[in-house]
Amino acid sequence: MFNLTDKVIVVTGGTGILGGAFIKGIADAGGKVVILGRNEEVGREREQEVISAGGDALFIPADVLQQEDLEKVCQQVLDTFGRIDALVNGAGGNVAEAVIGPDKDIFSVNIQALKQVFDLNLYGTILPTTIFGRHMVTNGGTIINISSMAAQSAITRVLGYSMAKAAVDNFTRWMAVELANRYGDKIRMNAIAPGFFVTHQNRSLLTTPDGGYTARGEAVIRNTPYKRFGEPEELIGTLIWLLSDASKFVSGEVICVDGGFSVFSGV
Repeated sequence: MFNLTDKVIVVTGGTGILGGAFIKGIADAGGKVVILGRNEEVGREREQEVISAGGDALFIPADVLQQEDLEKVCQQVLDTFGRIDALVNGAGGNVAEAVIGPDKDIFSVNIQALKQVFDLNLYGTILPTTIFGRHMVTNGGTIINISSMAAQSAITRVLGYSMAKAAVDNFTRWMAVELANRYGDKIRMNAIAPGFFVTHQNRSLLTTPDGGYTARGEAVIRNTPYKRFGEPEELIGTLIWLLSDASKFVSGEVICVDGGFSVFSGV
């Protein structure tokens, strides 16, 4: 039920830390993984790692906000593998200028920065979905978006990121219903909402150079029942479940993988 053998799975944001875990998990489960990202050096390394381990991988440099580029990438995937079975919308992140610190005026929001965050997280999810998703109609497929704890409850400072990820949740539910209404059970859409995982983007916000926690990092740990950050590999089980036939009657769900953060009241 959890077998991904010969399934062609496109992963955007494949050169990030979480993307790296996604790629390894898919390859280990037998999937043919198409790695999309902007960091060509990392992308080529990950492609070679999969191939060296006996898997099948293809790295293609791509920006998820460039529609024409994505259409060319899609055609390259079809020319290489002949089909697309799944899409993992892993690209996303925050923009420093969109962060509103405690010393900032909340009535002087940087609107342009908020738009950049929306573009990356929301439209960077919608665009790949529209381009790769249409090729799943015939053979069936599944699409997985990446949500966030910031979409589940109010988290200070990250206004733009929070709103964008909340929109991703809404898109996940809306699209799941529309896909079912139009194509039956051919295409499913779900989302994974990771808890707090240390990545390149948030490392300085959560940890100190000596390996300790910042005040924000301590607050996260205090409100996470597991009392630790997540490890990227701990997302793989949920990812494989959602990609495989083991979850074929699951659609429109946002699955939290967070050590209990989202359900803890703090008391």
